[in-house]
Amino acid sequence: MMKLTFVTTNDGKFREFSASLQDSGVELVRRSQEYPEIQTDTLEKVVRFGLDWLREKVPGNYVIDDSGLFIDRLRGFPGVYSAYVLKTIGLDGVLGLMKGQEDRAAEFATTIGLFNDGDVHIFTGRCRGKIITSPEGTGGFGYDPIFVPDGDLRTFAGMTVVEKNSVSHRGKALKMLNDYIKRNAVS
Repeated sequence: MMKLTFVTTNDGKFREFSASLQDSGVELVRRSQEYPEIQTDTLEKVVRFGLDWLREKVPGNYVIDDSGLFIDRLRGFPGVYSAYVLKTIGLDGVLGLMKGQEDRAAEFATTIGLFNDGDVHIFTGRCRGKIITSPEGTGGFGYDPIFVPDGDLRTFAGMTVVEKNSVSHRGKALKMLNDYIKRNAVS
């Protein structure tokens, strides 16, 4: 079984990665380590910088990710600043910015970066949906209680990990990663 280190301080992300990769033939281990997230305009740039910064600090092959909630009416805000916005103004602050808005369309995106034997591979998943007016559900983490994916009536926080992974931005990016691992036998 091959070993892959997931560098994250987020318990929820680790649960979702573990659930998605359990049948991939990979032993996923967690390394709880922070790394700088540069201020830039795309998730891919943040991930590429993080992979490069970790190159001398993490032995073997490793994976990181960055996600963002891009709200159409707010011109893509909070986007790459989603973690900071959640930490500073929280869900109530984001809902306050949306107060009175009829257009509540949004997109969640996740970019996963894999460092595999010196090569970098990038996988991005997206999920369209909408922001609801008040939090619902008890599962998930982050923005999950206020985001309903297209084609469903429940927020991500109202879904099990397996249900969420089947439709979410992270689940789509993880499927791409999983497919790559199966095709290329990550070592």
